[in-house]
Amino acid sequence: SKGDLNLMKNQCIIVFENFIDTQDFNFIYGNYIKLNLTIMTPFKWCEKYLHKMPIKYLSKKEYQNNSWIIDKDVFQWRLKRFGDIFVSLVLLTLSVPILMISSILIWIEDQGPIFYYQIRTGLGGKKFKIAKLRTMKEKSENNGAVWAKRNDVRITKIGRFLRQTRIDELPQLISVIIGNMSLIGPRPERPEIEITLKEKIKFYDLRHTIRPGLSGWAQVNYPYGASIDDSKNKLSY
Repeated sequence: SKGDLNLMKNQCIIVFENFIDTQDFNFIYGNYIKLNLTIMTPFKWCEKYLHKMPIKYLSKKEYQNNSWIIDKDVFQWRLKRFGDIFVSLVLLTLSVPILMISSILIWIEDQGPIFYYQIRTGLGGKKFKIAKLRTMKEKSENNGAVWAKRNDVRITKIGRFLRQTRIDELPQLISVIIGNMSLIGPRPERPEIEITLKEKIKFYDLRHTIRPGLSGWAQVNYPYGASIDDSKNKLSY
């Protein structure tokens, strides 16, 4: 009716392709201009208003239409790479005293190694090695790779402080300078853990379309993750 049409003016219509019938489809698009409607898929609505892309709304059609993935050769990426190198060199120079003090405290606590090395997955699924200041007791992963928990008993006293302040991540600035990482991007995951994540999370490999980062949108918006559900939510960011 005319009254119903007036109520629809200037509204945002979310179109669920699996549920809309032909009559509704023709009505919405037939009145698109007259009613000044905004028509979005759930994927686009979440991107605009929730600032994330829930995987359950990422259809094959959206996935294949890769216009939302920035071409790696455009000026934005080259500028980002320049910024990564410049800022990393500055931060690494300024953080030398902090790294030296942290290294001494790590050694004093248990006389173990200062650095801890891990293999992570990067751009295009390429494996690379990252360095971190050691925050856990030695031989903490003799039984294989596992997620660290909030109150993990394996974490040393100084290690807890280093994790809370993110100081333990500073050596990864070298990976940024080399080109394996960026300052901003999804945190790189361990290949051993990714085996399970790929099986459980649809389109998980999308995170490998950009360089992993020291920090990213998921870290800003989501607390520390240590489960498959957490990984799903982080991937949506």
